Amino acid sequence: MADGPLLEAKEGPRRDRSSILARALAWADLVASVVACELIGLATGLPGSDALAFAAAAGLAFPLCMFFLGVYAVDDLRAWASGVTEAPKALVGALTFSWPLFGAAWLLNAPQPALTAAAGVALTLVFGTALRGGVRAALHRSHPLRQRTIIVGSGHVSGKLVAKLRQNVQFGLVPLGLVDDDYHSEGTPDLPRLGGLRELPKIIDLTGADRVIIAFSRASHEELLHCIRTCRDKGVAVDVVPRLFEFLVGARSLDTVGGLPLLSLGTHRLTTPSRFVKRALDIVASSLALALLSPFWLLVALAIRIESKGPVLFRQRRVGLEGREFSLLKFRSMYTNAPLELTVAGVMIKAPRDPRVTKVGRLLRRFSLDELPQLLNVVRGEMSLVGPRPLILEESSTLAEDWHVRRFDLRPGLTGIWQIQGRSENPFQEMIRLDYQYVAGWSLARDIEILLGTIPAVLSGRGAY
Repeated sequence: MADGPLLEAKEGPRRDRSSILARALAWADLVASVVACELIGLATGLPGSDALAFAAAAGLAFPLCMFFLGVYAVDDLRAWASGVTEAPKALVGALTFSWPLFGAAWLLNAPQPALTAAAGVALTLVFGTALRGGVRAALHRSHPLRQRTIIVGSGHVSGKLVAKLRQNVQFGLVPLGLVDDDYHSEGTPDLPRLGGLRELPKIIDLTGADRVIIAFSRASHEELLHCIRTCRDKGVAVDVVPRLFEFLVGARSLDTVGGLPLLSLGTHRLTTPSRFVKRALDIVASSLALALLSPFWLLVALAIRIESKGPVLFRQRRVGLEGREFSLLKFRSMYTNAPLELTVAGVMIKAPRDPRVTKVGRLLRRFSLDELPQLLNVVRGEMSLVGPRPLILEESSTLAEDWHVRRFDLRPGLTGIWQIQGRSENPFQEMIRLDYQYVAGWSLARDIEILLGTIPAVLSGRGAY
């Protein structure tokens, strides 16, 4: 039994089953909404061409509503195994869907647009639930979509875990073997030992593993942390069986396999559609902000020139996407002939009461207004509204670990986790860690959360100097 999955794992590349499920669910919603609203349109007296237009509007609006509400984000095990966890988002999506559907019914002169929209939503939910169930049943039987799983650890807990995986086939996890340094046989499942923790990167490549589950290994904290980073950098999902798991069944944000709780870290791949959505948000929001704030820019520029001579804008070379350099823009907040930023071991140092900063500059920095010109960097594609902190060249040269450079997978941000958690009060290594967490776990919902969290962070002035 152990040899089969290992041989099979070498047959082809890793498949992103979450993306396959998301696309399948989107197609199910599209078909459900088109068929349901075509029937409702005809039943409520719309002519054939108008009923077809009504159905087309539904087919466009319903999947979009579900997408933007995160219904198709199905990386975790519960979402793959069952649609129960999607129910709250799906209901909100249905309520959101009712508005564009009502608008379409009203524009097409339906006899009772409100009733037509309500009936369309109700029938779409019925058809959608049935089609989604059919999609999941088909994908659960698809052998190529089962995730090849490596168990880190050995002993009773790993034995219980493997037994749960084999009993609950709806999760689609096929255990390949065990990885551990301190291997002990008591209670260990009948799986081959694949190697030690240092060999995990090679084992993942060799087996084409999709998921790694850490089950009570005796390895050190740093070794396990390195394992998690290795998995995330290779696009492999990670789950951790927590200590005292018998008492965590009622805890939130835990996946469960047969009652065994798992702390899950999804892969969060930066796909082309996700990059497109992020870039679209950047362009629309930054362009709108530039248009609305243009009068304020003139006032700031005038205040800067009145207090001290010199240019209004300050330019500095920073490192951005894929390690490319660009010229970052700021409102000048220091005197013209002031010395450049102080760096220690390549890290930029900021002082709370810097004598180089002007009175206007101190006010601008207090509320991060000096960073507003970076909206131009966002429009030009050099930065994003949310992302890692843009490093100066000296700071970038100090990045030594492989996981440090993951920050260059995304454009640097006007704001980010480092901004809402203390800004300049964060030590450099802490900022690097926060940026890695952001890039490794990027999502559109997280970007919106950070944007909203930036407002109170800016108003508080914490770490702004």
